[in-house]
Amino acid sequence: MPRAMGMDASQMEAATPVKILNIPNILSLSRILAVPVFVVLMLEPSPLRALAAGIVFALASATDWLDGYLARKWGQVTKAGKLLDPIADKILIMAALVILVELRSDVVQSWIAIVIIGREFAVTGLRAIASSDGIIIPAETTGKYKVGAQITAVVSLLLDYYLANEWLRAVGAVALWIAMTLSVYSAFLYFKKYWKQLN
Repeated sequence: MPRAMGMDASQMEAATPVKILNIPNILSLSRILAVPVFVVLMLEPSPLRALAAGIVFALASATDWLDGYLARKWGQVTKAGKLLDPIADKILIMAALVILVELRSDVVQSWIAIVIIGREFAVTGLRAIASSDGIIIPAETTGKYKVGAQITAVVSLLLDYYLANEWLRAVGAVALWIAMTLSVYSAFLYFKKYWKQLN
């Protein structure tokens, strides 16, 4: 392209619009599309179907890290991606918790699921309100640990349904309690940050 247009290579690259339907966003969409597959597998639960559901959930959860990594590495961070990524995460974990309340009520009690799901709605609402006020609340590191604990709990309990292993059941139960504790604590940190910004 002629120099007369007044743009060097770096400016050209910066001016190139990022496609909405890029690989990171497709990965986020795949996480949402994995939810009905996961649910269908667990409609009539059996050890083998629980194993398949656990594999689907684990693969979908892995895309949570991968889409963010690729978006940053390739410079493909978009507003659509920022919206899709957290929505996909929440839909996936909420579906898993609701299924496990019915399937593994011995470990996943309904009130624990309500606390974790309620936290997601509360923090999402808070960040939306903060954004409308021009306040950006960055993601909490504690929240990332919470996600890790949630994934560990779900995968462990699904594998336990397949293998009937007491060790896996114990890991799932402990991870679930850690996830719930971190959910409450990270929510507290979000509200604390917002309150400080307001004042």
